[in-house]
Amino acid sequence: MLEFTPSEPLTFGIELELQIVNRRDFNLTRGAPDLLTLIGRKKHNFDIKPEITESMIEVGSAIHRSHHEMLQELREIRTLMLDCADKLNLGIAGGGSHPFQHWGDQRIYPKERYMLVSELYGYLAKQFTVYGQHIHIGVPDGDAAVRLTLLLGRYVPHFIALSASSPFHQGVDTSFQSSRLTSVNAFPLSGFMPMLSSWADFQAYFSKMSSYGIVASMKDFYWDIRPKPEYGTVEVRVCDTPLQLETSVALAAYARTLAAYFLDHPELSAHPDLYQTYAYNRFQACRFGMAGTLSDAETGAQPELRQDLFTTLDMLSETAARLGTQDALGYLRVRAMRMKTDADWIREQFQQHRMLSAVVQRQCDYWRAGNEDWVL
Repeated sequence: MLEFTPSEPLTFGIELELQIVNRRDFNLTRGAPDLLTLIGRKKHNFDIKPEITESMIEVGSAIHRSHHEMLQELREIRTLMLDCADKLNLGIAGGGSHPFQHWGDQRIYPKERYMLVSELYGYLAKQFTVYGQHIHIGVPDGDAAVRLTLLLGRYVPHFIALSASSPFHQGVDTSFQSSRLTSVNAFPLSGFMPMLSSWADFQAYFSKMSSYGIVASMKDFYWDIRPKPEYGTVEVRVCDTPLQLETSVALAAYARTLAAYFLDHPELSAHPDLYQTYAYNRFQACRFGMAGTLSDAETGAQPELRQDLFTTLDMLSETAARLGTQDALGYLRVRAMRMKTDADWIREQFQQHRMLSAVVQRQCDYWRAGNEDWVL
């Protein structure tokens, strides 16, 4: 029986997957083992660990009740990582994909879980050298986790468009704002959770999938949003890793505010036709970002994604005031008003420099500098 561990509602945390590059040509490099060793020699309590290939590293925040505290912690982690990376002549960059790496050059990190994934999924494991942000929101019980997983599904296009930072793949401009999710889509258990109504339903579903020999744990589900019973959270998994920490924290604050709104309104439920439009809306966000056109299963309207985001931010104004997340939501609103995404910034850098190695170098500088316009 899969048990759900309750957690304090609306506490939250994030995980960020980051690129490790060399400073010679700014290609990916297998720097995680050396970097983690050096970080391990420093005195700290941060969660910094390997990911599936050796050119990736993952950072996890602590559990927070304030996005300001989260940002402060992540800035301290950034300082520690950069201090160590500089000593090894490595670069650290955000972004959902490295623009010109070749998946065949990557090496699986020697950890039991990753070796099993590589054995099962073959080349998909190395192609999974893409970089995402996961957001965890605390919920009181499993029923709330199932309900929020479905309700947040309506807003998946917002998270994709706001975080989009993977326009290049294998040296080619994909014409997508976010190409990262095409790598995730290849996994057989990607996509979305079935339309279930309670934690008891989820337990029955998990037991059936387990009895078929398809899954052994929740990690086998690569869904866009999934309950995380061992943490007592709902996990949003669709975001590219943004180019700067401030955007990552603002996205987490947005997810938290949406969750608070739905917990405040128990009468709301996911529309039964949610999945009739889900794949289309998800594609629109990946391909066109803020300029995408959505299909609203509830109203039949076809709003521009950016306008749908503004309508949602207006809906959340009272909740944001109560949580103190107005500044984070305002930060996202301004970015959307300017139609300025990280994917656009990456393309601008390529137009200026005409070399993808120079683009990655700028990404490293951008991640290091941060965005001090958002003052704590």
